[in-house]
Amino acid sequence: MPRMIFLNLPVTDLKRATAFYEAVGATRNPQFSDETASCMVFSETIYAMLTTHEKFRQFTPKPISDAKTSNQALFCLSADSRTEVDDIVSKAAAAGGVADPSPKDEYSFMYGRSFEDPDGHMWGVNWMDMAAFAAQSDMANA
Repeated sequence: MPRMIFLNLPVTDLKRATAFYEAVGATRNPQFSDETASCMVFSETIYAMLTTHEKFRQFTPKPISDAKTSNQALFCLSADSRTEVDDIVSKAAAAGGVADPSPKDEYSFMYGRSFEDPDGHMWGVNWMDMAAFAAQSDMANA
């Protein structure tokens, strides 16, 4: 069985955050959601647990940082094409996020953009042509 990843993100407005992540392509799993948390499913192995600040504080004694003013982590999702990268970032902006808070990645084998959710959590979305990357790596190592 492949390993799964669950990102736990504190959010200031659970309904707004849930709607935002639905807009960028995640689906809410009601089995693991309630008035304090929304389990957002990106794939069979990637989940974002959106939690109220009160709920998040149950898991750590550390203070919750403000993701709009500081950054502790950057998350990245893969995409199947350059077009899908653009679509996801456009959906994020339309749903109240910020498009391209970080510089775009544009190489012959890779294309990436980013978005920030309404709470300031930063996400990258990247497409990579693995065959072109392997060919470039082979030439560099020759």
